[in-house]
Amino acid sequence: MNAVRTGGRGTAGDATAARARRLAAQAGAVAGAHGAPSGARPVRALAATVPEPHSRPGATGGPAADVRRPGLRTRLTAAAHGSGPQPGQVPDPVTARILARSTRATRHGLPQQPPSPHWRLTDRTLRLLTVAAAATAGALATGHAWLLALAAAPAVLLVLAAPSTASRSRAGSGSAPASDSDSDSGSGSASDSGAGRPTRLTTTVATEPRRCSEGERITVRVDVRHDGTIGGLDPVIALGPGLDLESVAVGPAVLVLTVRADRWGRWALGTVDIDVSDAGGLTCRTVRAELGEVDVFPVPTATRLTPVPVRLPERIGEHTTAHEGSGVEVVGVRPYVPGERQRRIHWPSTTRRGSVQINQFAAERAADAIVLLDALGDFHDTATGSSSLDESLRAATGLTRAYLRRHDRVGLVAVGGQLRWLTADTGARHLHRMVESVLEVRRDRALRGSAAPRLPLPALPRHALVYAFTPLADQRILEVLGRIGERGNPLVVVEVPAGEPTVEPGDEIGAVALRLWRAERDAMRRALRNRGVPVVRHAPGEALDLALAPLLRRRIGGRSR
Repeated sequence: MNAVRTGGRGTAGDATAARARRLAAQAGAVAGAHGAPSGARPVRALAATVPEPHSRPGATGGPAADVRRPGLRTRLTAAAHGSGPQPGQVPDPVTARILARSTRATRHGLPQQPPSPHWRLTDRTLRLLTVAAAATAGALATGHAWLLALAAAPAVLLVLAAPSTASRSRAGSGSAPASDSDSDSGSGSASDSGAGRPTRLTTTVATEPRRCSEGERITVRVDVRHDGTIGGLDPVIALGPGLDLESVAVGPAVLVLTVRADRWGRWALGTVDIDVSDAGGLTCRTVRAELGEVDVFPVPTATRLTPVPVRLPERIGEHTTAHEGSGVEVVGVRPYVPGERQRRIHWPSTTRRGSVQINQFAAERAADAIVLLDALGDFHDTATGSSSLDESLRAATGLTRAYLRRHDRVGLVAVGGQLRWLTADTGARHLHRMVESVLEVRRDRALRGSAAPRLPLPALPRHALVYAFTPLADQRILEVLGRIGERGNPLVVVEVPAGEPTVEPGDEIGAVALRLWRAERDAMRRALRNRGVPVVRHAPGEALDLALAPLLRRRIGGRSR
């Protein structure tokens, strides 16, 4: 149209044709932007809409009709691979309702009693019956016949849905019940195409992966197996602690959940109650599925420094000692002894002294380190929300990984309600064994007693360097550290701040209590330093090397027995 007006030429037919082409182009652009061809019927999304890999707007090699709305299989495949609604993307109403109900169920929990094995009327059926009954009662009470028209619409919907359900139920009751092998032969599919309402509903749960690290995503797939015909699924998920539900994908007989692991530990994934409706949508039945457990490993704190004690065991390693050996670090020269290798001759010293001088190398030994985890309490910082136990294990895991990379032996002692310990060993598998042994340490707090536990002798090798990760908030940990010092093991205390208690302005009693709390912490640090035990402070979120750097000035010695 603009070209016709500017040139001042052309007929009305040309203008009409140009306008038609422009409108067609605009319609094609709108259809491509919405991911569906023009004229396509709207589809009710049951999960987060994820574009198909080979059907994206602007893809070459096909007309605009190839850009279509992703189907259920595409959405389930995308959810299984961890994709879903991006941050900031608003989910569809069905998914939003499921997430809202699951959030409430996670906070308050599901009913303790198991769901009833019998079928019941759905909320939709109850609403339709209520409207029809109220309209009929009003017509009979007032004598106005037009009120019966209000009952016609819900009555028609119930009549249309009833024949299919009733006929299939009669067909299902007249046939022999399916065996267990028939019901399990297909995943979520009916064993007979003519079967009616299911008489048996079972669920199978598949979780991938079973082991992960903090911040990673877990995909849980729940398949509903049945021996009839079902209409749809309406789930309610109650997750366990340390987990967060990110997305939900619902299909005819399958449910796919994407869960993010927020905290380390051995967590129960939770429970899901699935309302399964019949083909007509008049009745439903609830089945419950336990999602199992998952092991979430902590993310190690960045650590590279590995301080060593004064005495090292007689085992070849990477730490230099003051003794002569067959290492690679030259510590001096000495006169030649017959039988020495000629390549070890130090020629500058030989020329200067007039006699053959041999390079003297330092011996290289491996170190033994023991990580002591204080699990007597778990304190949360009100300002940052961090947990002292979480930060302690992350820092301990980072230090363990640093020592294992240098082929040293590392052991573990967890002091809490139940004493957990692991003998010193080396290798990458040993790191996983150490972390797995303390994943359930939070449950031990219910078993804690008033006395400090005694450490077994095999848990502390002789001259092993002990790192104690503690918030210094319990007097019993001082007794444990005192016993370690009496054995002669070198000791380093890594203090993990627990966060100071908050005091309201004008609260004089709270201010006095805060000063007493600080004084008690200072007294514990002073008592350790008076025994010759170095105390370093590790702030959450920082590299552990910042706290360990002062320990590299000299080697750490223990108390002589």
